Amino acid sequence: MNSSEEIAVSGMSAGRSAMRMGPAELVQAAAMARRFYLEGKSKIQIAEEFGVSRFKVARVLETALERDLVRIEIRVPAELDAERSDALRARYGLRHAVVVESPAEAEETPDPENLGEVAADLLGELVDEGDVLGLAWGRSTIHMAAALDRLPPCTVVQLTGVYDAGTSERGSVEAVRRAAQVSGGDAHPIYAPMLLPDAATAAALRNQTGIARAFEYFDKVTVACVSIGSWEPGISTVHDMLSDEERAHYASLGVAAEMAAHLFDADGRRIGRDLGERCITVKADQLRRIPEVVAIAGGQRKASAIDAVLRSGLVTSLVTDTSAADYLMTAGPTPKPTLGRADPDGI
Repeated sequence: MNSSEEIAVSGMSAGRSAMRMGPAELVQAAAMARRFYLEGKSKIQIAEEFGVSRFKVARVLETALERDLVRIEIRVPAELDAERSDALRARYGLRHAVVVESPAEAEETPDPENLGEVAADLLGELVDEGDVLGLAWGRSTIHMAAALDRLPPCTVVQLTGVYDAGTSERGSVEAVRRAAQVSGGDAHPIYAPMLLPDAATAAALRNQTGIARAFEYFDKVTVACVSIGSWEPGISTVHDMLSDEERAHYASLGVAAEMAAHLFDADGRRIGRDLGERCITVKADQLRRIPEVVAIAGGQRKASAIDAVLRSGLVTSLVTDTSAADYLMTAGPTPKPTLGRADPDGI
């Protein structure tokens, strides 16, 4: 039985409606419920034990629920919002959606640190021995790596170059090394900037031995962890690395979000593809082929950007907070299922 579910089976102490059952019926119903809910026996096994049909067992179990003989409570840790999580997963056709309670004092803060902690636990579930784990730059992925305490043996590769703005928010290489240390696997960091001045410089760097070796793993990645940025200062890595003129150019194309140095408009279409030629990053079509792409992003300021990236079909799972989730549940028309992962039109 899942530890998050508590099943209480009572007998003669059931509610008044249950007392309409005779004592023999009550005892039998309680016994069947205990076998089914607590001991994990099948209806066929219970039927054989009590000498009745499995249809009779099904009716007894249904009656036990209706008459409050059996009470089922679903419990998850207080910081997880199971209802929002399930609704968000269904709306975007995600494989997994985990919604964390937003800290009351940090509603405007993008990517609260607790998202990284929950994402670390999620990766512990998703990564299997022998997998290749890819990490793209982002504050949330750095927080996630710092919180990791369990990973099966796997190879860890960096999916983007580094962002060095002279701040304490660096750590792509450290995140890769941390994940590899926890898993006991090999690390393949990338010691190069994410954005270069021109395409020729970027191409030359991609051919350098260490970087080329990391790039060879991109098509082998089985689980990826990425961040999402809004197109505004301090919340988008790419935005902060560009000149004012370049920002204005991509804004004129309708950029609403970025992920792993790829730009998206509000409908999830990729735009500004020329920028990719200057970037050290995993390609969008490579991301699309990765079986599990987990995005970590939250906060009201990132909510519309999260919606845009989810509509792209590149992401299969999301870790976010209630602040962003409430926006996402009412954002525009219902998206096409993400798990179809069709390539959106772009510029």
